[in-house]
Amino acid sequence: MIPLTLAEIASLVGGQTHDIPDTELKVTGPVVIDSRQVRAGSLFAAYAGERVDGHDFAARAIEAGAAAVLATRPVGVPAIVVPDVTEALGALARSVVARLGADVVALTGSAGKTSTKDLIAQLLERKAPTVYPAGNLNNEIGLPLTALRAAENTRHLVLEMGARYIGDIRYLTGLVPPRIGLVLNVGTAHVGEFGSRENIALAKGEMVESLPADGVAVLNADDNLVREMASRTKARVLYFGESETADVRAADVRLTEDGRPAFTLHTPSGCSDVTMRLYGEHHVSNALAAAAVAHELGLSVDEIAVALSEAGTLSRWRMEVTERPDGVTVVNDAYNANPESMRAALRALAAMGKGRRTWAVLGHMAELGDESLVEHDAVGRLAVRLNVSKLVAVGGREASWLQLGAYNEGSWGEESVHVSDTQAAIDLLRGELRPGDVVLVKASRSVGLEAVAQALLEPATEGEVAGA
Repeated sequence: MIPLTLAEIASLVGGQTHDIPDTELKVTGPVVIDSRQVRAGSLFAAYAGERVDGHDFAARAIEAGAAAVLATRPVGVPAIVVPDVTEALGALARSVVARLGADVVALTGSAGKTSTKDLIAQLLERKAPTVYPAGNLNNEIGLPLTALRAAENTRHLVLEMGARYIGDIRYLTGLVPPRIGLVLNVGTAHVGEFGSRENIALAKGEMVESLPADGVAVLNADDNLVREMASRTKARVLYFGESETADVRAADVRLTEDGRPAFTLHTPSGCSDVTMRLYGEHHVSNALAAAAVAHELGLSVDEIAVALSEAGTLSRWRMEVTERPDGVTVVNDAYNANPESMRAALRALAAMGKGRRTWAVLGHMAELGDESLVEHDAVGRLAVRLNVSKLVAVGGREASWLQLGAYNEGSWGEESVHVSDTQAAIDLLRGELRPGDVVLVKASRSVGLEAVAQALLEPATEGEVAGA
């Protein structure tokens, strides 16, 4: 964070200082909500959660070097007391970003937000100091924490914005107003809460409604619900996609033998070839979105193409590809799942596994509401259509729908199996994997399927891998 005195912070957030011997002491470290992350000069924000109350760790934070605590009550150590810590963090972030004058890029979408954010960050870092979220800090707490990591030399601030309800993105854009707003797609993630894709589009479109007249709305030309958002903004519109009408587009899209996307990137300033390190054709759209933002911020087409070709995965458990010594390839995409990302991951598995046995270890997709049965059934059927060698559905009722879809599509019990939990999946795989197999692990975060991927990457014991 840019250095600010405790008196300045109290003024910016409308708080009162308590037990602070020197209000001119500056906060020079990060703002954190976990006392274990405190460094010298930090500001510790004490949240009262369902299980843990951060106020109970106030003294520990000061002992670890925090300059003060942001709290809702006096805590016996230096503190700035406010009515609401979340609102105070938002106000502080808004003030800090306004002082910086950095280009603020915000993105939203039903799928691909974190992967695209990582690509944008890797492109913009080549031009100037860039701050972006670690993981998917995309809500009313995570977004201010990201913004407050900006330093005096920060020139690009990339923010990911998620939504569970209509009005969420309007609130987030009010905290840190973007000049460039990107909408990736409108899918079915959280359809159980929104009720329909049209309502999801209404929520995601709050992004472009927030933009100033001199801003830029970056919209997916291949998604009709996103394309229609052009009528909801006063900003200039820049389209990306594979459509011939897109300003930033891909031509000659193909996959390499090992499943990496390659294409010719076309921008208003020229064209250049891209071969990505990431796996799966779905990354083409993510790359084009990142390219559009980078083009708008002054990178040449050749700079963009080189950066996209060299970009890797910054966030864990998103298509993390690891090859074991015995040749088994583990694809850990277990951070989250929705119908769109599940289909993309299965297609990537099919491309990566040509000529090899492929395993799809899948768990349920959360928050689909009345669409849950249909969507789980469809994913199971797709696994069969893509000739995945074996589907392992992990968990309860929704997982059984995955297996049932595969069974009804033609997997007569041999190519698909339903197991009760992650340990059962681990035991099955350890007994049946052979050298050269490719294993995809993917589900909603609550399933915890990353445990399967992690177990498969632990050193194997003698006789654990079949055929070894």
